[in-house]
Amino acid sequence: MKYMLLVCGDDAADASGMAPVEPWVEELGDREVRLHGHRIAQPAEAVTVRVRGGEVLRTDGPFAETKEYVAGFDILECDTLEEAVEAAAKHPVATIGAMEVRPFWPMEDEEDAESAIRRLDAELTEAVRERDLDRALACYAPHAEVFHLADGHERQGLDAHSKALRDLFASVTGPVTREVRDLRIQVDESIGFAHSLVRLTGTRTDGTPLDETLRVTTGYRDVGLKRLITHEHAVSLKGA
Repeated sequence: MKYMLLVCGDDAADASGMAPVEPWVEELGDREVRLHGHRIAQPAEAVTVRVRGGEVLRTDGPFAETKEYVAGFDILECDTLEEAVEAAAKHPVATIGAMEVRPFWPMEDEEDAESAIRRLDAELTEAVRERDLDRALACYAPHAEVFHLADGHERQGLDAHSKALRDLFASVTGPVTREVRDLRIQVDESIGFAHSLVRLTGTRTDGTPLDETLRVTTGYRDVGLKRLITHEHAVSLKGA
């Protein structure tokens, strides 16, 4: 289960004797307990926003004036709350401030991150089979970075990829089979990466076969409520 660890500093505390945070980050990272995290700016740089009666009310500074403030956050993956508390207790800031540990809200109705990527890949496969350019491009974020080296020609950018797909679909007489092999996925809540071999087969308009295998590395990110392709790097494997 995932837990949000809010690292709360204390203006009144003497931090001169506090141990460095880096060993804690490194240890929990090596154990795959700490997924990611970051420091955040001081409360003086905060802006508090409220809307009352349709009017946006902006106040410089934190939501509440207090000597304790959130100085950073970490996301932990632990089997139990007790394990998360144990990890929080080892954080150096716990000796001068406080650590707030909260479990992520359960999302029983949402598919897990890996399933979302597999569903998106299946959608791309179906779009290619149907030679549906708009449907295929809908799998990509608007500003996706796409790099392909196929047939000895280098293509960069989503516009170039769109043109290449259009040319591919126009060059065949029927469906294009997209076979994905050795698909390996690594994900968290907002980003993911996949590595695979993708074989494209079909029949060209001149009667010759289309048969090309690509080694593909794909990056995904949550865009709004959808997970889309934001990076794609593909290299043709001749004779694969």
